[in-house]
Amino acid sequence: MWIHPEEVLLAGALWVSERANPFFVLQRRRGHGRGGGLSGLLVGTLDVVLDSSARVAPYRILLQTADSQVYWTIACGSSRKEITEHWDWLETNLLQTISIFDNDEDITTFVKGKICGIIAEENRLKESEEQEEDSGKFREAELKMRKLFGMPEEEKLVNYYSCSYWKGRVPRQGWLYLSVNHLCFYSFLLGKEVTLVVPWTEVTQLEKNATLVFPESVRVSTRHTEHFFSMFLNINDTFKLMEQLANIAMRQLLDNEAFAADRSLPKPCKTLKNVSALKRDFDARAKNERYRAMFRLTQDERLDGHTDCTLWTPFAKMHVVGQLFISNNYICFSSKEEDLCQLIIPLREVSIVEKADSSSVLPCPVSISMKNKMNFLFANLKDRDFLVQRISDFLQRTPDSSWGDTNPLSLIGQSVSSSVPLSSSAESGGNGPHKGRHYHHGLPTASQGLLQLYHHDAPENLGPKAMKEKMKEEAWNIHFSEFGRGVCMYRTSRARELVLNGIPERLRGELWLLFSGAQNEMASHPGYYGDLVEQAMGLCSLATEEIERDLHRSMPEHRAFQNEMGIAALRRVLTAYAHRNPSIGYCQAMNIVTSVLLLYCTEEEAFWLLVALCERMLPDYYNTRVVGALVDQGVFEELTRAFLPLLYEHMQEMGVISTISLSWFLTLFLSVMPFDSAVLLVDCFFYEGIKVIFQVALAVLHDNMDALLSCNDEGEAMTILGRYLDNVVNKQTVAPPIPHLHALLTCGDEPPPEMDVFDLIKSSYERFGSLRSDVIEQMRFKQRLKVIQSLEDTAKRSVVRAMMTESAFSIEELEELYCLFKSKHMTSCYWGSSSSAAERHDPSLPYLEQYRIDPVQFAQLFSALAPWVCGGHTPTLSARLFRLLDQNQDGLVNFKEFITGLSGMYHGDMTEKLKLLFKLHLSPALCPEEAESALEAAHFFTEDEPPETSFLSDLDTLRQQEVTSGEEGKDGGGDGEEKKEVKDYRYYLRMWAKEKEPKKETIKDLPRMNQEQFIELCKTLYNMFSEEPLEQELYHSIATVASLLLHIGEVGKKFGNGSKKPETTPQAPPTALEDEGVPGEGASGEAQVCQALADAQLESPAPQTSDEETKDDTSVSSYSVVSSGSLQCEDIADDTVLIGTQQRRGSVLDVDWSITFEQVLASLLTEPPLVDYFERKGDIQAKMAACKAQRVVERQTSSASDLELTQHSA
Repeated sequence: MWIHPEEVLLAGALWVSERANPFFVLQRRRGHGRGGGLSGLLVGTLDVVLDSSARVAPYRILLQTADSQVYWTIACGSSRKEITEHWDWLETNLLQTISIFDNDEDITTFVKGKICGIIAEENRLKESEEQEEDSGKFREAELKMRKLFGMPEEEKLVNYYSCSYWKGRVPRQGWLYLSVNHLCFYSFLLGKEVTLVVPWTEVTQLEKNATLVFPESVRVSTRHTEHFFSMFLNINDTFKLMEQLANIAMRQLLDNEAFAADRSLPKPCKTLKNVSALKRDFDARAKNERYRAMFRLTQDERLDGHTDCTLWTPFAKMHVVGQLFISNNYICFSSKEEDLCQLIIPLREVSIVEKADSSSVLPCPVSISMKNKMNFLFANLKDRDFLVQRISDFLQRTPDSSWGDTNPLSLIGQSVSSSVPLSSSAESGGNGPHKGRHYHHGLPTASQGLLQLYHHDAPENLGPKAMKEKMKEEAWNIHFSEFGRGVCMYRTSRARELVLNGIPERLRGELWLLFSGAQNEMASHPGYYGDLVEQAMGLCSLATEEIERDLHRSMPEHRAFQNEMGIAALRRVLTAYAHRNPSIGYCQAMNIVTSVLLLYCTEEEAFWLLVALCERMLPDYYNTRVVGALVDQGVFEELTRAFLPLLYEHMQEMGVISTISLSWFLTLFLSVMPFDSAVLLVDCFFYEGIKVIFQVALAVLHDNMDALLSCNDEGEAMTILGRYLDNVVNKQTVAPPIPHLHALLTCGDEPPPEMDVFDLIKSSYERFGSLRSDVIEQMRFKQRLKVIQSLEDTAKRSVVRAMMTESAFSIEELEELYCLFKSKHMTSCYWGSSSSAAERHDPSLPYLEQYRIDPVQFAQLFSALAPWVCGGHTPTLSARLFRLLDQNQDGLVNFKEFITGLSGMYHGDMTEKLKLLFKLHLSPALCPEEAESALEAAHFFTEDEPPETSFLSDLDTLRQQEVTSGEEGKDGGGDGEEKKEVKDYRYYLRMWAKEKEPKKETIKDLPRMNQEQFIELCKTLYNMFSEEPLEQELYHSIATVASLLLHIGEVGKKFGNGSKKPETTPQAPPTALEDEGVPGEGASGEAQVCQALADAQLESPAPQTSDEETKDDTSVSSYSVVSSGSLQCEDIADDTVLIGTQQRRGSVLDVDWSITFEQVLASLLTEPPLVDYFERKGDIQAKMAACKAQRVVERQTSSASDLELTQHSA
């Protein structure tokens, strides 16, 4: 490529001149190409260690002038071809011009100007913004990565680091390249080259450790091996980036979401040296995730910046030191001292932002006034003017809030009768006319939670319990008056104390919304839930069926769900969420959690709480494979090992931990603990997050440690824990007792002593309160890699087990084939293809059908693995097999279909193999498109004759007649009694079931083959033998068999002309063959089969008056088998007439000639070479090994342009 001219003082050092003229010198780097000796090895090592650009561009062109000692580099190249093109351009376009100049300085100025002009034009044509953002040094590293590892242009480098890779006990110094989809390492030391490529999707473990052998190293584990890297300049930065990339890969495995770069990042003030736009993107993502998790904000919230400041806290009468965060919709504050103070200010609630007067006591203050009359004062801001400007920019983009931060309790005091009439309107569909409102009129629980409706008949005074409840309410009211109410409340450790003492029932819904962040989401999407309910109404899917099945199992012991009103509300919330998030849809346990939310919240509030739970607080818990719950199960096991090591060992032997924890986590203890007790854990969960659930689970195990250590089996341990949880009571509840179904089932003779839930929560904080959320997130990452990879392994085992009965491949072969097939699918996920990967991957399908590939990928696998190698004809054969296997005609083939085709070629007997080959030359394998060019060719050599109907249209007519007669019979039989109708209904169901059963296809079921299809079959057979040792014998056998079959077809034609019309496709006869002598011993198969066709004395059309025949050699081979040596297969395919359902214009067709599969089989059996060929067993192991090796080689040698070429040719 052309480069900006740079001075070179020593032109000869480390470079060898290969070409020269008076003005330019073409040079090659020492050690590159042939030879090089010791100096070459040293130069190569130096280039790698110093990250020299000469490693990726070992050729260069220098500009020189006669009088000057200074040289200028003007071009560099990675290959001789590339640099030669530049050299030729210079000689052609510049050499003559500059030879006229008198002054050397003018020559230098002219050439430099010309080169800079070319580069400027190239940059203008490049539309890639990323490349412009990235520094030149980084772009060079990206080019180097693509060249070294053979990556296409779609593969983006994120960052690269100098480090050592431990190969055995020897460290190899080199460069670690972290791209979006691969971890790559390259080292070249004194002739020893090390190249490593690990896809992130294959990583099972990432660990940062320090041992005596590996000082402060990173261990990257895959299923089969471990890699150690050390000697990083900044190991923490590298490891964090590795974690992010591995996380993205796991997300790809889960839902096939390819990585999409964030285009809306703010532009840097200056181009950062060696930092790519992607690296900035990843850093921004990490900061955004931490920010969103800290303040429980929505997924689309992006941090704009943060700065140190102080906040005046009126409740403590002091300035608190902390950090101010600004994003597109919020201003947030967090104190440096943990739990001292946290604040969230939604911009939709801000009325005024102003700079207050500065003083020595209060430097650079900013005052923010809210619509609810609250004021916040920030001071000690470094860049106050810029900060206020950013806030005002965001405020201008913030839409005015239509209903503000209203208090959800404002409606609770209303009479209950106001909400009762609404239940009748819910029956009619719940469509509120006022779109965009907070609540829709058609919803029966729009004004309050279900619990309020069923407490109106409870006695008002419950004595000390009611007094305790009122005292709690009063404590919260005092807190609100002191710290504020709603989203803008000052959040301090005092709030946690109040939560741990239990939230009063009247405030529970409001505070759940506040602490979970659901209130912010609801406020920014007014009317969204009502619209979802309307859209989802009446829709039927797998999710809605599962919801209907579970509705009456959701808290059936509670009065609110013993009538249609509660059930209808639950149905609407679950259906609306399934409609919002089809990737999750519905999962068991969601019904239990949602029914509890509905008791304390309105329908819309319950919906947004469910959104917060499923998408933020319990990520991936409720997807099809409950991955999130399995991850937290692994985290819980790790925590048990750390805090309760003795118990962990004993319970691992019994396998209890994995059994118990899943139900605890999925339902937040609601399904295993009395409702009044479990709801207190939900209070703590919404305030603290998942760490509370881990703490309580550990406390439960700790309390039962002695009993569990004396257990002998899993059942006994489960009983102990079940009975303990059944007796966790809430003595302060004011609600009437609700029978706990689990307790009724597990009660024994001696109930264990009751455990107060407040004591359990208190002891969990005392013993395990040291748990930190960031540590849990780190543990979740480690477990996520393990869980997802083990799920992938389970899927592979399931697929292999299912295919064992349907194919003759061994377990090892099937596993290897599955990995190759899946890697093709994954490649399409991140490097793009003709159809998006998300369309091909449906997690709801059986494992066998989850991964699917398109024709291009199928062609690549076919050419690498199929035993029938047909040279240039292979893509055609691959396309036909793809159409044959693609039974549902969606343009994709799943693993089961792929193995079916491959197994037939490798493990079928001769009959099976020939049957597959025969079917590849019938419809649908042969498609009409393939015949278009052949039809045009046939038109030149044939006269117009009346068109005749094709075999396919005859077949369609026959089918229509059968269907019609069947329907008539059905209608005729329907006039009888009702009993008969029922019998008919069952009869047709049985018939349908029989039709669905796979029928064993016999050779008699195969349709007849016409002349065109037969010629295609001959061509395929001919191409199959081009690389065989017994090539000549096989060609001779084909010629003999072809001649025999042509005669059989002729004889069959004479017998078939009488009474019945033969089932053959109309076709054009071959053109008249020219008189060509058959060559001697070296005769090609083409000539032999041409002779065989001539011997068959086929009908020929009227003589041609034009001299087309003599002009065009391809007319000879239009209906003959042609060798890949003499003519390219692509040319032949264009001249071949295939099946088509449309009538063929101007063709003279031999409608009578046809043969059956039995005739083909019998004819082939007469030739021992052909019998031996088809009886021979193929070795797929060698093919798979070669395929693996080829993948490694491709990475090192191919370029993006090569990849495109292969795809186009395929």
